[in-house]
Amino acid sequence: MVKKIIRIIRKIIFSCLILYGYNMIMSSMNMMIPINIITVGSISVVGIPALFALISILYFIY
Repeated sequence: MVKKIIRIIRKIIFSCLILYGYNMIMSSMNMMIPINIITVGSISVVGIPALFALISILYFIY
């Protein structure tokens, strides 16, 4: 049980770091993805493909 909780917390922290790194790189182009519960949750559950999906949604909408 404790290992599962630690794994979930690790995924959440990793997804926050991925979003923060992406936002730092793309801030000059003004294509930032907000760090909120929906984006962090989707990247925590799906992984890197969710980041690519969020980037493509951001690109096609704006």
